[in-house]
Amino acid sequence: MEASSSGTAELPRSLSRRVAPSRATTMMIDRPNEDASAMDSELVPSSLASIAPILRVANEIEKDNPRVAYLCRFHAFEKAHRMDDTSSGRGVRQFKTYLLHRLEKEEEETKPQLAKSDPREIQAYYQNFYEKYIKEGETSRKPEEMARLYQIAYVLYDVLKTVVPSPKVDYETRRYAEEVERKRDRYEHYNILPLYAVGTKPAIVELPEVKAAFSAVRNVRNLPRRRVHLPSNAPDEMRKARTRRFNDILEWLASEFGFQRGSVANQREHIILLLANADIRNRTDEEYDELKPSTVTELMNKTFKNYYSWCKYLHREPNLKFPQDCDVQQLQLIYISLYLLIWGEASNVRFMPECICYIFHHMANDVYGILFSNVEAVSGEAYETGEIIDEETFLRNVITPIYQVIRNEARRNKGGTASHSQWRNYDDLNEYFWSRKCFKIGWPLDLSADFFLSYDERTPQNERLNQVTYGKRKPKTNFVEVRTFWNLFRDFDRMWIFFVMAFQAMVIVGWNGSGSLGEIFDKDIFKKVLTIFITSAYLTLLQAALDIILTFNAWKNFKLSQILRYLLKLAVAAMWAVLLPIAYSKSVQRPSGVVKFFSTWTGDWKDKSFYNYAVSFYVLPNILAAFLFLVPPFRRVMECSDMRVIKLIMWWAQPKLYVGRGMHEDMLSLFKYTSFWIMLLISKLSFNYYVEILPLIKPTKMIMNLHIRNYQWHEFFPHANNNVGVVIAVWAPIVLVYLMDAQIWYAIFSTLFGGIHGAFSHLGEIRTLGMLRSRFESIPFAFSRTLMPTEDANRDADYNVNKDYINFSQVWNEFIISMRSEDKISDRDRDLLLVPSSSGDVSVIQWPPFLLASKIPIAVDMAKDFKGKEDAELFRKIKSDDYMHYAVIESYEALKKIISALLEDEADRRVMNQVFLEVDMSIQKQRFIYDFRMSGLPLLSDKLEKFLSILLSDYEDQGTYKSQLINVFQDVIEIITQDLLVNGHEIVERARIHSPDIKNEKKEQRFEKINIHLIQDKRWREKIVRLHLLLSVKESAINVPQNLEARRRITFFANSLFMNMPKAPRIRDMLSFSVLTPYYKEDVLYSEEELNKENEDGISILFYLQKIYPDEWTNFLDRLNDPKLLEKDKSEFLREWVSYRGQTLARTVRGMMYYRQALELQCYQEIAGENAKFSVRQAMASNDEHQKAFLERAKALADLKFTYVVSCQVYGNQKKSGDIHNRSCYTNILQLMLKYPSLRVAYVDEREETADARSPKIFYSVLLKGGDKFDEEIYRIKLPGPPAEIGEGKPENQNHAIIFTRGEALQTIDMNQDNYFEEAFKLRNVLEEFKKERVGRRKPTILGLREHIFTGSVSSLAWFMSNQESSFVTIGQRILANPLRVRFHYGHPDIFDRIFHITRGGVSKASKVINLSEDIFGGFNSTLRGGYVTHHEYIQVGKGRDVGLNPISIFEAKVANGNGEQTLSRDAYRLGHRFDFYRMLSFYFTTIGFYFSSMLTVITVYAFLYGRMYMVMSGAEKEILRLATPNQLAALEQALATQSIFQLGFLMVLPMVMEIGLEEGFRSAIVDFFIMQLQLASVFFTFQLGTKSHYYGRTILHGGSKYRPTGRGFVVFHAKFAENYRLYSRSHFVKGLELLLLLIVYQVYGHSYRSSNLYLYITVSMWFMVGSWLFAPFIFNPSGFEWQKTVDDWTDWKRWLNDRGGIGIPVDKSWESWWSVEQEYLKHTNIRGRILEITLALRFFIYQYGIVYQLNISQSSKSFLVYGLSWVVLLTSLLVLKMVSMGRRKFGTDFQLMFRILKALLFLGFLSVMTVLFVVCELTLTDLSASILAFLPTGWAILLIGQVLRSPIKALGIWDSVKELGRAYEKIMGLVIFAPIAVLSWFPIVSEFQARLLFNQAFSRGLQISMILAGRKDKAASSYK
Repeated sequence: MEASSSGTAELPRSLSRRVAPSRATTMMIDRPNEDASAMDSELVPSSLASIAPILRVANEIEKDNPRVAYLCRFHAFEKAHRMDDTSSGRGVRQFKTYLLHRLEKEEEETKPQLAKSDPREIQAYYQNFYEKYIKEGETSRKPEEMARLYQIAYVLYDVLKTVVPSPKVDYETRRYAEEVERKRDRYEHYNILPLYAVGTKPAIVELPEVKAAFSAVRNVRNLPRRRVHLPSNAPDEMRKARTRRFNDILEWLASEFGFQRGSVANQREHIILLLANADIRNRTDEEYDELKPSTVTELMNKTFKNYYSWCKYLHREPNLKFPQDCDVQQLQLIYISLYLLIWGEASNVRFMPECICYIFHHMANDVYGILFSNVEAVSGEAYETGEIIDEETFLRNVITPIYQVIRNEARRNKGGTASHSQWRNYDDLNEYFWSRKCFKIGWPLDLSADFFLSYDERTPQNERLNQVTYGKRKPKTNFVEVRTFWNLFRDFDRMWIFFVMAFQAMVIVGWNGSGSLGEIFDKDIFKKVLTIFITSAYLTLLQAALDIILTFNAWKNFKLSQILRYLLKLAVAAMWAVLLPIAYSKSVQRPSGVVKFFSTWTGDWKDKSFYNYAVSFYVLPNILAAFLFLVPPFRRVMECSDMRVIKLIMWWAQPKLYVGRGMHEDMLSLFKYTSFWIMLLISKLSFNYYVEILPLIKPTKMIMNLHIRNYQWHEFFPHANNNVGVVIAVWAPIVLVYLMDAQIWYAIFSTLFGGIHGAFSHLGEIRTLGMLRSRFESIPFAFSRTLMPTEDANRDADYNVNKDYINFSQVWNEFIISMRSEDKISDRDRDLLLVPSSSGDVSVIQWPPFLLASKIPIAVDMAKDFKGKEDAELFRKIKSDDYMHYAVIESYEALKKIISALLEDEADRRVMNQVFLEVDMSIQKQRFIYDFRMSGLPLLSDKLEKFLSILLSDYEDQGTYKSQLINVFQDVIEIITQDLLVNGHEIVERARIHSPDIKNEKKEQRFEKINIHLIQDKRWREKIVRLHLLLSVKESAINVPQNLEARRRITFFANSLFMNMPKAPRIRDMLSFSVLTPYYKEDVLYSEEELNKENEDGISILFYLQKIYPDEWTNFLDRLNDPKLLEKDKSEFLREWVSYRGQTLARTVRGMMYYRQALELQCYQEIAGENAKFSVRQAMASNDEHQKAFLERAKALADLKFTYVVSCQVYGNQKKSGDIHNRSCYTNILQLMLKYPSLRVAYVDEREETADARSPKIFYSVLLKGGDKFDEEIYRIKLPGPPAEIGEGKPENQNHAIIFTRGEALQTIDMNQDNYFEEAFKLRNVLEEFKKERVGRRKPTILGLREHIFTGSVSSLAWFMSNQESSFVTIGQRILANPLRVRFHYGHPDIFDRIFHITRGGVSKASKVINLSEDIFGGFNSTLRGGYVTHHEYIQVGKGRDVGLNPISIFEAKVANGNGEQTLSRDAYRLGHRFDFYRMLSFYFTTIGFYFSSMLTVITVYAFLYGRMYMVMSGAEKEILRLATPNQLAALEQALATQSIFQLGFLMVLPMVMEIGLEEGFRSAIVDFFIMQLQLASVFFTFQLGTKSHYYGRTILHGGSKYRPTGRGFVVFHAKFAENYRLYSRSHFVKGLELLLLLIVYQVYGHSYRSSNLYLYITVSMWFMVGSWLFAPFIFNPSGFEWQKTVDDWTDWKRWLNDRGGIGIPVDKSWESWWSVEQEYLKHTNIRGRILEITLALRFFIYQYGIVYQLNISQSSKSFLVYGLSWVVLLTSLLVLKMVSMGRRKFGTDFQLMFRILKALLFLGFLSVMTVLFVVCELTLTDLSASILAFLPTGWAILLIGQVLRSPIKALGIWDSVKELGRAYEKIMGLVIFAPIAVLSWFPIVSEFQARLLFNQAFSRGLQISMILAGRKDKAASSYK
């Protein structure tokens, strides 16, 4: 090769013999739809990352000079070989083999073009490249182009040096290379601001605010330079770098502390944008070069507010010092820049804001020392130091040690299975810095300090993350998350104490009086009521004990004062628990029982009022708390005070904490939510007393007075007084209902208050197209008033009408065009909705044609039929309809202009002018009806319509087209002159006579010269189209648009203009903001293969969507009819059309980029002002230089205000992946970056820095933007380790990318969201909420936005879920924000005060498992740190939800898991204690209380049924019926019936009904409600009740929470029976069968209510629950009752059940694998969880104990021996079955005969035993059935206990028997559930009914769901061509 002649090493051809080429070929070339020649640069292995730029340059220049491209690849190969000569790195061997093959091919194919040898060739090319592109481009090219060119030149010279020996490089080449090296730093790829670029600069860097901010940051006057003292033998490079140069403050800080170059560049742009946006606000001068003095001060105050608070809390002086005579602004910027640089490199430490405060505290002190402790500080001279600082010094010395502590603690988590108390999470580590002992770790960090020494043994570097780490465990900090239900009492103790006291008081009043509440003031009753304080004392003692027990693991980290407080609290609580009972006992005249016991302690005290005094002292703290509650400002001051007395009081009232102080609301808010809860509690307690408690008092007294002696089983306590067991059985469900029914009352009251609040907010005032039409005239003014800057809205009225309309029309048209581009509307709808861009050409306002439709035909008919004598009367009729008046005038004036423009002949034009003059004069003289024949108008209208139709039509033959046009036009003229005008011939003749050239006029046909090319002009075509619509649309356009989604969007947008929203600021005054979207591996854009891939029913995604969205598909096909479109473009449009209807990243990105489009339009309107007569699209297409300048400036302002970052965490891995899905994700994300230049993608890059496989990977946060063909890297910031392996994935993904966001606000958008152009236009109004002054309140820190669920339009399940979610994100969050003041962050699309949150830990929390619902913890954190959250409904963002039962259930399970973890969290505890009582109630019932109440609802059913079973089996019920009177029984029945109300769940849909009524009308709401019930919505919600209660309870007891991906797919597929069984077996089926068994036992053995109508009422809700839990998965399963699918499901289930498991066998293949995974939680649960599981399993023994005494064979014996004998029978049966099983295994093959004999003997023995039992012992068939009913639950209990005791049972060697018992039960349960499905599948009508049930919404809209389900499709229909 010639290349080798340059002196470089020979190409190592031996590699080709050592590497198999097949893998490389597969890896590099098999990439569908990709340019293979360009892929090598994008697939470089991570260990060879440095050669990627070389290969990319080779691809760039290949077309220009293939030989030089070859040399570049050759150089890349050599470099790769030097880096990894053994090819041991991941993917290196394949890559080198591929590259080697390519080089061998190109060596032969490429030849030098500019010279005869390679060295000369590359030098010549380098010189040409420099002169052609760089030298000439510096003054003409944009900075991003120059950055690319300089990169190419730099790489070319690097290659040149390897090809050309150094002495042979000519002078010109060397000079050019030095110039490139010198200027290269100025031309790097930039994000938003090309700060150091020269030449052509973008408009953004010319903005005065940017210049001023940049100038301030570049102020480095008097900053000393660090000069490193080096030894004499130091290398030259170190000597050059000993004094690092700096151009700005951030570079100076980097030179002092060692920040990374990428981080410095990132934060430089960050701070400049913050300063620029803050400085321009409310500034009037257009040109300036300095920042306002207040700008930096305000930014500093906001940035360091948390730091100041931290210093004050720890009693430390802040290190933000400003000496006299210093440059204050410069020093302020140094401090801000330092903080941002620390934050920018902190990685996972960003979740620990006080840790960052600690770091900043010391580094700020270092800065002060450097600046003001050196003599050189004044002059800015260099100072000597011996410390060498590189750009990773800070990361290495500060962040990495703290990160390692976090990571080591995360290892103890064991992948989420370890107890929270066993490891320290982010909160524990951060709260270490809430105490002054944090200063023990010193500065520089002392790595031997206690904080860093977490373990006795260091963890090896190669240890897996989930491996157990042994050693010294550090205690938790301030709080311990313990899995126990006691957390609910501990967190909300005030609520539970209140409920218990109220219940006790009501029972006392009801028991001792006649039932009237007024009797509470009776002296004796009141004295008894006072015993509630004794109960309170005991509960307070319990709370104090729980505080100690549950925080014990953190005591080693507690201060002495904290421990002392806990002990004193316990001692005081114990004192009151003893003192109050003693005092009460002395006040009772004749004590008995417990009271007598206490009275003996104190002797005979004479003073009977001692108890009253004791109670008075006991409630004194509560009285003080009530006083402080009524004066919130005083309480707020007390919590933040440093006075010793107040600190002592607050120390006792609540533990001192850094967070949770000063959260109290203003008086107005306090009054509102207090009134809400007082009314609710009065209603609840009144209902409880009069409906539940009082009716049960008399029956209870009756039961207690009965003497039941004749029990039907062996009663252990036959002589117990008062029948305590029966009383408990009766009262238990009532008590449980009492504890949970506040949730129901909350649903009722929140519905009422939310509806009223929504009505006052003007929601739903415009909800139909009719309402829209009636108010459309006022919309432009409302638009200008709300969505345009105030200065425009305040101008004089004469100007405003036109200006308002112009502004509105621009936005309205963009809105309509965006809907057309989304195919929501057709071309016709678009034309009817658009406002003409040429407004002003006519004398009236040109309203959209859909308002004027049919007005002209009606006016024509009106004129034709007019019988009056005066013009005025006709015109009065026309003017009575404003729109008709506008339409008539506009049509006439437009017709004049169009005809005048069409006519080319001057004589023709003169004739028409004379006609129009005649019309004008007739109207003016009021002779119109006399000079014109009205009967001719209809004919004229028809001919004009025909003329315009021909004019707008496409033509092939111009002659024919023109001939048709002339003929019709001449007909029009003839009608005008002969039929319409009375004196038509005279007018025409008059026009001819007055012609100046009448003598030269030829006798030829008139009106033959028509300008047919006029239609090509867009503006004229628009006018003609509009006139044609006005004339041709005969029917009313009331149904325009026809698409329901388009209607909803239009009406919501119009309605929002009349809602209460802040006035729009100028664009320059608005807050800047960013949008952040976390992305993992979800779909980005569907491929063609995915579109056409068919499922088992033969349905493809494309076909499905064609039938679901038929109108949108038709609109799409119309859009594709453009002949200019290529087939490739059509294919791309099709992929987009499908993807935009799924929950894809492409849809989300398109929606968020509407923000930028809206901003550009708003900027253009403001900048262009009076000249803004075009839309942005038209301005871009025009050649007007002014318009282009306006647009450039508008884009600059949009860049200044808006940034969108998508955090594609694994983008780098997807880029190099061989997986087709991952690879397509990479390609599609790249295409998104190229399509949207302002889109930024952040990802975590994993690199192997060396080829050594044992060396750890290096991780970077990287920011990309779209380049020419590929992505361009902007910033690269090294991380201390893998960021996503420590906490929950999503918040970690957000955290790594948040440093690349900009602005003062941050909107978090999830992957399943969408946005709309018209809503994006309102964002600047929303952002004003951050600045809005509120009386007595803090400014908000999170703005909650309304969501629209866009997935509710197809199936009934999707509709249910949509309604449920919609009610929560509207009426639910509305009431949470106001009046309750407890709205948090429930996901997206909330907008955060970005500076507030980045200085306080971010927008979410990330600790593993505990922060599973990471979003709401962001809201908790914001509230605890002094922020508050609002909710705004004048703007909406789209959101998708799951549409199938299984995905919905998985989602509900995830949310229930998250709420279970919230119950254990410190945030819930602190909010529960720091909120006042009523706000605490709001917090409870709107978060974890909802899930606990759901669980209580289920427990109530269990309590009722087990209580009834106890009464039935024991015989107590029979005795009560025998002994009680009918009146007493009726009262008991009615009391028990009340609890059934709360199990139906109907009341939970009230918020949905209210919100639908508010926004769509109450008639629609009622209809929807009944339709939902007919579609079994109650079955769905009852089923989800089971999901919530199961996963919430299991999470608290055992853990096991995890993120559960749901898929968010399109089609609702048929789920197999085995899949449903796996998913719902433990959560629903087992519980449903248990309840079924209870109901059967109650039905068979119960004796009550048989003659009562209440029997059905009492049990119907329970039967309903059982049916829902057992069969809802099959009712809502598409094709669930289709016979063939039922057969297939049975076969599949049997195979799954019988297949053996093993290592690596997935759960969907084997029952054993699934069974093992299902018990996984028992392996990791604690001892409390195991004991509770065993305890709960014991309930199944009750069945056997109760039923055996009911058997005939027991002969009414009550001996305990009967129960013992039943166990003998059970164990014998199990033993026989075990023998048969063992015999089959051991003798079934080799001793077949012996095994058969054994079975025969067992069978004969069985027959003998049964014969004896039937004949001798009187056994009956009924007894056999009952025995099965008794023994089945017992066997299940044995199985449950066996699973808990797995380890000892395995040791005994009987685990296989337990497993087989489990398999047998699964078979039985499966058979019981499957049998009804199989029977129903026999009847085809059931399947048809189910399809109608599931897809009724689709049927009502004329969709073809039956066609989809059957899989029949017309292949032609699926084609888009």
